[in-house]
Amino acid sequence: MTPSQSHSSTSNLDAVAAWDKCLGIIKDNVNWRAYQTWFEPIKAAALNNSVLTIQVPSQFFYEWLEEHYVELLGKTIKRILGREGRLEYRIQMEATAQRQQPVTMQLPGSAHPKNAKENNFVNLDYVMDDPQKIKNPFVIPGMKRVQIDPQLNPNLTFENYIEGECNRLARTAGVHIAQKPGATAFNPLMIFGGTGCGKTHLLQAIGNEVRRLHPNKSVLYVSTEKFINQFIDHSKNQEVNDFIHFYQLIDVLLLDDIHLFVSASKTQDVFFAIFNHLHQNGKQIVLSSDTPPKDLDGMQERLLSRFRWGLHAEIQSPDYDTRKAILEMKMKSEGLEIPAEVVQYVAYNVQNNVRDLEGTVISLFAQATINKKEIDLELAKRVLKNFVKASFKELSIDDIQKMVCNFYNVSYSDLLSKTRKREIVQARQITMYLAKKFTRSSLKTIGDHFTGKDHTTVIHSCQTVENLMETDAAYREKLLEIQQKVQLAAM
Repeated sequence: MTPSQSHSSTSNLDAVAAWDKCLGIIKDNVNWRAYQTWFEPIKAAALNNSVLTIQVPSQFFYEWLEEHYVELLGKTIKRILGREGRLEYRIQMEATAQRQQPVTMQLPGSAHPKNAKENNFVNLDYVMDDPQKIKNPFVIPGMKRVQIDPQLNPNLTFENYIEGECNRLARTAGVHIAQKPGATAFNPLMIFGGTGCGKTHLLQAIGNEVRRLHPNKSVLYVSTEKFINQFIDHSKNQEVNDFIHFYQLIDVLLLDDIHLFVSASKTQDVFFAIFNHLHQNGKQIVLSSDTPPKDLDGMQERLLSRFRWGLHAEIQSPDYDTRKAILEMKMKSEGLEIPAEVVQYVAYNVQNNVRDLEGTVISLFAQATINKKEIDLELAKRVLKNFVKASFKELSIDDIQKMVCNFYNVSYSDLLSKTRKREIVQARQITMYLAKKFTRSSLKTIGDHFTGKDHTTVIHSCQTVENLMETDAAYREKLLEIQQKVQLAAM
């Protein structure tokens, strides 16, 4: 070891000892929550000639300490290091895609302590000793005792959140969290998926279930857009500490659309402090995003690393069975009766997201009411043409015949022949069924495409297919597969 290395090592050891003594004094002069938030993350870096260098997580952290604790830090340093004692800061900047290694920035401590009262900042210790004095942006109007409005829609629950392969992991994790908030391995839980797939509903369902099972816990659902706007407002009014410590009082924080953080770096700094405090104190955090964490370009790496502490659960676009169950649940909640063939038709054609499915049901009901007619397949086709952005094109009966022949490996001539072979008869019946479902053709026209079969034969074929779907699982699976192929061809 060289003399310089030995001196550096000794300096670091001395720095740690000096800072530990400082923390002993600071701990007696600030609230424990403030201590955990602003002082525990600090590391001693060096001690040279009565100058103690401490490493802080970010520029924001440095500015906050200088603005709110400079007098306490100044007096503490001089008490430990003597009248010549001074403080300097080292900020470690995160590595980025352009910069592979982290870099540090050295900043001097303030030589002229500011008085917090002169700058109109809330006294931190006073606020935290009496949480009721924290400015509450979610007050429930009319309550004599200040309570937090959880911002929850009571209609968005697990009971009406349909489970499917597309969302099973996320929903199951949400149920476990609601039962034991903050006490599972799913903290934080990060839910990601496309627009309209049910992320907000799941967050709200978690919140409502927590309130049902744990009425004494404070729960808050908030959109990231609102969170950012609140931070901006509190910054303008010099009440950022009030903002941070309000959120640190929450037991279960449900933050929606965190991808909006990527363009708000200062808000990320504040959320980092809130996240750390909540997680360290066993509070539950649930986040949602339109994209997976790895695609959140512009999000601080230290936040991304904390997101990786828990569980990432993707919600995909709902599959056919899930879409059908969602439609049936929506009909039941609205007190509507829609023919089964219409439900199946809508479920196959509206594939994008849950919002489009629910919007289709409302549009069908509105059209039927305005035009004073029953909801039928013809009305559904007309509504979907105007409702679904990427609307389907009308397939011909010939198109469907050829697709069925390819799928079931039968020849086109056999399909149109009078043969009674079982596999040919089934293919013929399925073709009639799909033609009725996916074309505007009349029963007579469909029959004409099968060497002049009459409409009663078409009706019988369709009924046979529906009966077999209900009784033969293997038959149903194959039919659903060909239906999906026909649907894709129609998009």
